[in-house]
Amino acid sequence: MKIGIIANSLNPPRTGVGNVVYNVLKNIPKKTLSRNFYLINYEENGLFPESNKIIIKNPFKKITKNFLWCQMLPLKNELNELDIIHNPYQLPTLFNFKQKYIMSILDLIQILFPKEIKKSVYISQKIILSKSIQSTDKIITISHHTKQDIIKHFKIPEDKIKVIHLAANENYKPLNENEINKVKEKYNLNYPFILYVGTLEPRKNIPTLLKALYKIKKQGINHKLVITGKKGWKYKSIFETIEKLNLQKDVIFTGYVPDEDLPALYNAADLFVYPSLYEGFGLPPLEAMACGTPVITSNTSSLPEVVGDAGIMVNPYDVDELAKAMYEVLTNDGLREELSKKGLERAKLFSWKKCAEEHLKVYEEVYNMK
Repeated sequence: MKIGIIANSLNPPRTGVGNVVYNVLKNIPKKTLSRNFYLINYEENGLFPESNKIIIKNPFKKITKNFLWCQMLPLKNELNELDIIHNPYQLPTLFNFKQKYIMSILDLIQILFPKEIKKSVYISQKIILSKSIQSTDKIITISHHTKQDIIKHFKIPEDKIKVIHLAANENYKPLNENEINKVKEKYNLNYPFILYVGTLEPRKNIPTLLKALYKIKKQGINHKLVITGKKGWKYKSIFETIEKLNLQKDVIFTGYVPDEDLPALYNAADLFVYPSLYEGFGLPPLEAMACGTPVITSNTSSLPEVVGDAGIMVNPYDVDELAKAMYEVLTNDGLREELSKKGLERAKLFSWKKCAEEHLKVYEEVYNMK
């Protein structure tokens, strides 16, 4: 069995999809990687030297280079010897692969939130993704909620979709005071704080979090809000809300924080709040739970599936409900301790080893299809 993984997402700077691919491959035995896996890329990045490499040069240089490169792949003779192609990048292709074809779909944000993306991207996802999905032998997705979204929007049979949950990396765990203090000093966080981690964009619902912060400040809570993440799409309403509520001294933006610092930030926070309107999975709440940090998140999309009863779930459109939950956690030591313990136990249910094993089962199943 020869499995080709479209692996350009591993190239730096590695982000969400690339991290998923990296962690799956990292947890597959080296002998299996050497015997069965072929990483398809347009450059050599030095990762997974034990696997086989197929380098197909990318003649495209602009921002669309990944999309256009993917369109070439079904036509390339270099892939003819492969039995299976796995496209984990959710970039649809106009042409069908000759091989058995697996596609990973992490979410349908670009379909469900068209106002948050460029019109050209929406059209490519709506039209080309629909065609590409129909050509698959199997679809891998990361939550049962996203599976239902795929069934609803693309009319895909339920048994064609396999749910494989993601996991927090092993460095997300309770840390000692020295490790925490180093990172607190690095970012000058010498006060109690609430943490949010994620891109600054409308879907993340940060203005609602700011309004809830404003309410609990009025009730005597002195915590600041630390917002960690890069600016995304249409983020100006966040800064407008801060100015309107006069929260300039109470909200700290760290910008992008490297992975090696994030576990300590989670550990340092008294509370993690994630009021997102839609997530394909919702990794930040799982990372927070793995660090023992109490979690408040939305009762929408896949988030209840990830958090279960280990966190507090609220209506993300209800500022009062969010503010009440935040106030209760920050003023009740017993509740914070209970949520911390539950979160640590819940996080143990998710692992990259299990994720990798489930991928191998899918490859075997698709290989044996007639």
